[in-house]
Amino acid sequence: MATPHRDTELRRTFPAFPPREAGAEGAPFAGTWWGNAWVAALEQGALDPKRLARGRGYADQGHVDAITVTPGLVLAYVRGSRPRPYRVQMRVRTLEDEDWARFLDAAADRPGHIAALLDKELPQSLADCGVPLLPGPGDLAPRCSCPDSGHPCKHAAALCYQTARLLDADPFVLLLLRGRGEKDLLDALSRRSAARAARAAQERQPRSLPGVRAADALAPRELPPLPPPLPAPAHPEQPPVYPAAPGGPDPFALDQLATDAAARAHALLGTGRDPVGELTLWQDAVRLAAARPGSGLTATTRTLYATLATAADRTPADLARAVAAWRQGGLAGLTVLEEPWDPPAGRFDRARPLLLAADLPAFRPWRNRLTHPRGHVQLRLGRDGLWYAYESEPGQDDWWPRGTPDLDPVGALTGLGAPDDA
Repeated sequence: MATPHRDTELRRTFPAFPPREAGAEGAPFAGTWWGNAWVAALEQGALDPKRLARGRGYADQGHVDAITVTPGLVLAYVRGSRPRPYRVQMRVRTLEDEDWARFLDAAADRPGHIAALLDKELPQSLADCGVPLLPGPGDLAPRCSCPDSGHPCKHAAALCYQTARLLDADPFVLLLLRGRGEKDLLDALSRRSAARAARAAQERQPRSLPGVRAADALAPRELPPLPPPLPAPAHPEQPPVYPAAPGGPDPFALDQLATDAAARAHALLGTGRDPVGELTLWQDAVRLAAARPGSGLTATTRTLYATLATAADRTPADLARAVAAWRQGGLAGLTVLEEPWDPPAGRFDRARPLLLAADLPAFRPWRNRLTHPRGHVQLRLGRDGLWYAYESEPGQDDWWPRGTPDLDPVGALTGLGAPDDA
């Protein structure tokens, strides 16, 4: 019986094919042109079509056990109507050395031939190189231990059909049947290809490389001016409308990100700077949240605030306050919210007399801040020289940006309704 562990370069054993459903009437048995050429050699040399049909049925039903292939021989046991399987062999003629030399020359002539063989393909042009790789009618010599004297018997036909499936999967099985193993063939092809490449290199005339004199290459010269850049577009384009999909990203968030990217690209093209690239993660999160249109925290806005706040390791309340500061004065407004500082003498010192002259009470100073004595209105001086107004519930330290920044502290309080405290 077959012993796969004893396989060598010139002996390969393949496990039995599982049963398969019989193909449609008249359909090819094999899947490749060379597999079907093997089947054609069997069928054209057969004397009894009925035995062929029985053999094809045996092959389809998986009656053929493991198949061993050696040069010139295919051997397997086939189960028939009796309990003991029959020993079946199929012989083909091996190629002479002259045939192999022609085959190797034809394969080395075209690199695509070698690549096809490595991909387990047999090019038809290689099979037609004058070397009888595929058998013709009458080239297959079957022998079976059964008492049937048909040519071939159904057991031998079954083995031939299954051999076609082996050839489908690996054309090197056909080359082994003709006398050469896969490694031996590939080594011979590699040597032949290398020798041809060496001969071609020797026959090729040496060519002088084009070049210029070093003195000419290093000589100073003026390069032509670059063409002027194209004018920047007047404004960034609007992104396409993104459809909503179940489980997909928020189309409004995609629109906002695409619009923001277009605006940043337009600014970079026109000015050569990307101010957003200089922001911290927190500052950029505040900028993105502040760019959301509308007022009030809708369900969608709350989700956005929660996502951005978590990414920046802050709370949604922190983000909401920072958004109010950004909308009041951009990055400078956010800085006024989060960074107290000590202003130099001058504008800050002149603010208190101006407030008193406007019949407002004496505001309490602390660093860059002036707070109403009732604790509900506050002015903060920014590093940009503007005054920013804040409001809080009386007696609580919960300041929120309000109004519009102004160079005049009294002007920054306009519209806040700060009562007199004379």
